[in-house]
Amino acid sequence: MLGIDDIERAAERLRGQVLDTPCVESRTLSEIVGAQIFLKFENLQFTSSFKERGACNKLVDLSEKGVRGVIAMSAGNHAQGVAYHAQRLGLRALIVMPRFTPGVKIERTRGFGAEVVLHGDTLDAARAHALALAEQEGLAFVHPYDDEAIIAGQGTVALEMLAAVPQLDVLVVSVGGGGLIAGMALAARARQPGIEIVGVQTRRFPTMVNAIQGTNLPLGQSTIAEGIAVGTPGVLTQAIIGAQVNDLLLVDEGDIEQAVLMLLEIEKTLVEGAGAAGLAALIRHPERFRGKRVGLVLSGGNIDPLLLAAIIERGMVRAGRLARVRVSARDVPGSLAQITATVAEAGANVDEVHHQRAFTMLAAQNVDIELVLQTRGRTHLTAVLEALRKAGFEADEQR
Repeated sequence: MLGIDDIERAAERLRGQVLDTPCVESRTLSEIVGAQIFLKFENLQFTSSFKERGACNKLVDLSEKGVRGVIAMSAGNHAQGVAYHAQRLGLRALIVMPRFTPGVKIERTRGFGAEVVLHGDTLDAARAHALALAEQEGLAFVHPYDDEAIIAGQGTVALEMLAAVPQLDVLVVSVGGGGLIAGMALAARARQPGIEIVGVQTRRFPTMVNAIQGTNLPLGQSTIAEGIAVGTPGVLTQAIIGAQVNDLLLVDEGDIEQAVLMLLEIEKTLVEGAGAAGLAALIRHPERFRGKRVGLVLSGGNIDPLLLAAIIERGMVRAGRLARVRVSARDVPGSLAQITATVAEAGANVDEVHHQRAFTMLAAQNVDIELVLQTRGRTHLTAVLEALRKAGFEADEQR
């Protein structure tokens, strides 16, 4: 049975091979959520993910046993961890990735010297193909989560967090296959038996919640937290989670988007969807953590730039900082100039302008003008709309 001794041996093995990442308080997030939040910056690892820990522990073990080549299946972070440490240890690495994997993760994996095979639309399809290739090529299969050496390596995150902040009340950890939370739960229980362990899954992939809580929630097709979009929970991890984890919570896509944006704006740190799931749980369930000392793992920072751009833009829309406004006016010279002058005097900036003459129910001599405005937020947007109305225009926000 995997235990604290295995995790402590992994910590010794990883010393000098992976970062002991910072674990520091976020005073701003603490004020917002109503709990004392300590962030563990695993997105600062060389491959921008905690997955390095388990991969390094496993590959060193295999290398010592004489294995010269490995194969793994992953949506990205496990792939990069295996590829990087295989290159460092002089091992051949073949990585099978689902076709939906973000391009940034594929290219970084190749950049570490691994051979990449894209196969299937799910992790389960990629796993089946990887197992077949392992037999054909004579390679050792490195599972992303259902492996004792992997779980032990991931558990070192909790050892470091409790060494930095011994009085944590609760650890909040994102859950895909369960390797991270399983290892952390074992380590944390050994160090501090009374600590609370809470896992977080996206509502679109509640596989561990279904397995542990006996529910039958449906699985979605995609999520911005692709790092935890796992269709089949681990056997080892499920047993550990069932015995050691206090609670599993679900979050929505919008919660994750908001968490990514908050971490970017407040902490100036880039976190992928799976890495932001823990903060998303605090946003969704603040009463669950109010007044507690919470350790939050920012598990990874590999996010597609186009997805990040979309999240930022959508977040600005939700906050009213980017708004679409319809203004009805007489279709005469000077109307647009008067509208833009009014907007400028109210302190907003015009991002886009669209005239609509044909597709409108207005009288033929009138025009609909659609403006995309940059504002300081909802209160400021309301003031801009009021200024337009005082200037004699019909103006309203378009959702």
